[in-house]
Amino acid sequence: MNLIETFQNLVAQVPELVQPLIVALAGAVPFIEGEGAATIGILGGIPPVIAAIAAIIGNFVCVALLVLLSAKAREAVVNRQRAKALVDADGRVVADAAATGIQIEAGDSERKAARKQKFQRALERYGVPGVSLLGPLLLPTHFTATMLAAIGIGRARILIWQAVAIVGWTTALSLLATGIVHFAV
Repeated sequence: MNLIETFQNLVAQVPELVQPLIVALAGAVPFIEGEGAATIGILGGIPPVIAAIAAIIGNFVCVALLVLLSAKAREAVVNRQRAKALVDADGRVVADAAATGIQIEAGDSERKAARKQKFQRALERYGVPGVSLLGPLLLPTHFTATMLAAIGIGRARILIWQAVAIVGWTTALSLLATGIVHFAV
């Protein structure tokens, strides 16, 4: 809560022109995200549409960077593993070490292993759209998007569904915050 209060105080102290930038920065923070950032802006007196747009941009830019970095990291690991594939005497590949799904490693704690399994079950059941749209109820979009990229889901597909989720959740909570502020005044 201290971080949220810090952003609220910052919005109140800076000139009006800079306030949307503070909201965008708040949107880039996991657990605050677009929904929380828009609410911070609305409560800080920023017009709801401007607060929501700034929060969406801040959240999406951060998620997009994480997806691109995670996809590149996965690509590097997979390429390295493919280079180490076992080859027989005739030059045929006998075993490919590249993994395509989430693997639980020996060093994972029980809690971490359980989270990976829960994510894998949700992905199998709901697919990328479902995980992206329902993910914010359990995890920040930053984590969901990174996990999707790490298991090899296409970047464009992740970014499209994350954008839909970020816009949808931020809009819904912005409308709620606007209604609360309107009726409270």
